[in-house]
Amino acid sequence: MPLQIVFIFITLVINAMGIGVILPVMPDLIQSVGGFDLSKAAAWGGVMATSFAVMQFLFSPLLGNLSDCFGRRPVLLFSQVFMALDYLLMALAWSMPVLLIARFIGGITAATPATASAFLADISPPEQKTARFGLAGAAFGLGFVLGPLIGGALGELDPRAPFFAAAGLSALNALFGYLVLQETVDDKIRRRFSLLRANPVGALLHVGRRHNMLGLLFIIFLYEFAFFVYPSTWAYFTKFRFGWSPTAIGLSLMAFGLSMALMQGGLIRVILRFLGSKWTAMLGLVVNIIAFVLLAVTTNGWVALALTPFAALGAIVDPALQGVMARRVTDDQQGELQGAITSMRSIAMALSPLVMTQTFTHFTKDGAPIVLPGAAFALAAILMTICACAFMWDPCRKTRENPPKDAAESHN
Repeated sequence: MPLQIVFIFITLVINAMGIGVILPVMPDLIQSVGGFDLSKAAAWGGVMATSFAVMQFLFSPLLGNLSDCFGRRPVLLFSQVFMALDYLLMALAWSMPVLLIARFIGGITAATPATASAFLADISPPEQKTARFGLAGAAFGLGFVLGPLIGGALGELDPRAPFFAAAGLSALNALFGYLVLQETVDDKIRRRFSLLRANPVGALLHVGRRHNMLGLLFIIFLYEFAFFVYPSTWAYFTKFRFGWSPTAIGLSLMAFGLSMALMQGGLIRVILRFLGSKWTAMLGLVVNIIAFVLLAVTTNGWVALALTPFAALGAIVDPALQGVMARRVTDDQQGELQGAITSMRSIAMALSPLVMTQTFTHFTKDGAPIVLPGAAFALAAILMTICACAFMWDPCRKTRENPPKDAAESHN
């Protein structure tokens, strides 16, 4: 694997770890910094999670557009440097305002997957774009595994220890990128920076209207909203339904993350050879629907655990959709496109936990008309069904299989 792709892979792993590494230690850290009880600490944790997602939503198009103008290399390197500083600030936080500011900065630095994906699109020929986006998905899966493991293990020593480790890792990756990363944006594909297209709403509307992809962006949003049912409710669902311990929950999440990495980093390449991007995405949507329905009704913990690799197969939707969309824009618009996609994900990540946890609460609280711990998965199945129908209805679906010979293809 080329060293530049190794750097992108590590960068995306660190971004994904940024979410998972804080989960095991955040309650203790908030209680330590703010002097709160667990109930109030949980409320502050929700505020910080939302602020993180909102900043990622706001800054993803900005960083994507900056990378189209000034290049991928400076955006990626500066983001890693500031991510290291952000982790260091969290490790040293002495008050809740400082901790909240650190989460704001973390959301900005976590907006770089758009630029990383644009870099992959730059260096990949059209037929390899979807597979390379699958590699990016595998990085997320690996980060989803490593984050909680590192956070939990180091958190036993001190709730601030994981952040010192993450700061060091980000700094080393910035140095690695400085040595191996080459710029892919030249004068042929460079475009002028536009503030109108760099704000999240303007970027979404511009990308959607110009390339007739509003429908696909909406599908990205629904898919991410539904798929986020796992990190939003899994711990509560498995504890209520099966009585799992924290260790069992952590191991099941690790198994899911590993399965995602294997599916998106390896198996998707085999599937693409036979089905192409369009039908690969459709297969993933159908798999998600089946998995969510089964999880909604199962009463056996072993069945839920056995569904892990099958459910992880549904993660092939994301890289397949990215591949479809990347082939419909030119090289000088890849950063803008990936920024718009990341913004849609950020909106979903901000809203999904609220909706999914409230759905779980409504159907498990005392006096609930129907006790259904898997209600959130049932809701996710409905949303995935809407995604599948919308994807098949998309009036521009023919262009996915036969994209025009645009500048992107000629450049590669």
